[in-house]
Amino acid sequence: MPIIQVKQLAGRSEEQKRALARELTDAYVRVTGIKPESVWVTIDELPAENWAIGGELIADR
Repeated sequence: MPIIQVKQLAGRSEEQKRALARELTDAYVRVTGIKPESVWVTIDELPAENWAIGGELIADR
C-alpha cells in the first residue's frame, strides 16, 4: 500500500483537494500499474504561521 503525503499551506478548497488526490492516484497507477484502491493519499494543511522559508515565516511575507 503506497502512501502519498502532501504538506501544503491551508486554504485549498475541498474540490481542489479532491482533484489533487485523484490526479496523484492516477499518476501513481499509470506509472506502477497497481490498483487505484491500493493508493492512499494524505493531505496535511499547515497555517502560514507554522511554515517558514529562508528563516522567515510565510505569514510575515
